[in-house]
Amino acid sequence: MGAMASERQIHVGGVPVGGGAPVVVQTTTKTETANLEATMRQIRTVAEEGADLVRVAVPREQDAEALKTIVAQSPIPVIADIHFNHTLALKAIEAGAHCVRLNPGNIGGPDKVAEVVATAKQHGTPMRIGVNSGSLPKHLRDLEFTNPVEALVTAAVEFVELMERLDFRDFKVSMKSTSVPNTIASNRMLSERVPYPLHLGITEAGTRWSGSLKSSVGLGTLLADGIGDTIRISLSTFHAEEEVKVAWEILKALKLRERGPVLIACPTCGRLQFDMDSVVLEIEERLRAYDDPIEVSVLGCAVNGIGEARHADFGITGAKDAGMIFSRGEPLKKVPTERLVDELFAEIDKYYAAGGTVVRDEAQAAEAAAWLEANEDATALTPERLAALEEAAAATEADGQPQPRTPIDEALSPVAGRRFSRT
Repeated sequence: MGAMASERQIHVGGVPVGGGAPVVVQTTTKTETANLEATMRQIRTVAEEGADLVRVAVPREQDAEALKTIVAQSPIPVIADIHFNHTLALKAIEAGAHCVRLNPGNIGGPDKVAEVVATAKQHGTPMRIGVNSGSLPKHLRDLEFTNPVEALVTAAVEFVELMERLDFRDFKVSMKSTSVPNTIASNRMLSERVPYPLHLGITEAGTRWSGSLKSSVGLGTLLADGIGDTIRISLSTFHAEEEVKVAWEILKALKLRERGPVLIACPTCGRLQFDMDSVVLEIEERLRAYDDPIEVSVLGCAVNGIGEARHADFGITGAKDAGMIFSRGEPLKKVPTERLVDELFAEIDKYYAAGGTVVRDEAQAAEAAAWLEANEDATALTPERLAALEEAAAATEADGQPQPRTPIDEALSPVAGRRFSRT
């Protein structure tokens, strides 16, 4: 991973972006920037949820004025978002913004850009140059209809060339489109053409549900290929921290960064024997209190034994009246179903109290193992049984002697014949 990260790195406040640094999470405040109290409350909230950077809109003089206080008080670096008015960009830099976002397509021409760049150089302030499918330069409007990807990339490359002519290289680039395929295609193309860090996002992605999915598909595809150095999820919600949570889930899913516990839950089926929905929600909520990236698994029934959850640090599986807590593939204790969640967290807390060691009571573990055996489906194709079947098939082939058949073989004979015949 990361082999394709941008060659160049910039620093926004103390945060490195690009050049192989971890993917940086950012979001944008939804408050009126000049409303200091509301803006600072939101900045503190997103910082607690794991935002590395925060962007604030600066559409008016009073917002640029408020920036001085915001920059001084913010726990994370602050990016000023400027459109149309280049004097506000100058004021934002002078107010101490850690980075300024500029769309050269709507700031009023190369002379205005040159003025902003000169001030940014004086203050050592990095910039983000952003291209939006909705605000491309006039000469690319026709191309936008025939080849939107080419239009986005051309606009971005032109802006990069303008920056280089101005001898300014302390910047990152973004190309945002409401179209997921266009975002993917244009960023792939640009990543091969410029060495600068890339900021990724799907613009106006939508609601918390559809917007999260569009962003996950678009950004996940690029990040899986090592493209993208900082991400922002755009959701139409007043709660900016929701954007941060989605960003982290994407990074955690791709194993790009770790933050807090990982919850694995089976998809449930007709074998489900307890109210798993509410159990999973309660566990997810209670896990928020833990910072460590432990993995917790919730299985809806005991049919497959511990099966695919054996790598989890802790897990539970339940039946109508009783359930079991397990750890790293081994049974820990049997408990009444209604106490599953409380007992799970008691075990997790014991683990941390013991300095990250699983605390096991052998008698309780034996009782849990017996319960599991009684509830397990002996015919289920667990990974262990598949391995045993393959070994048996290989042994038969090796010595030419048929092996004695077991009840599992009988149950699986159509599968075994189909899956393991070596002819």
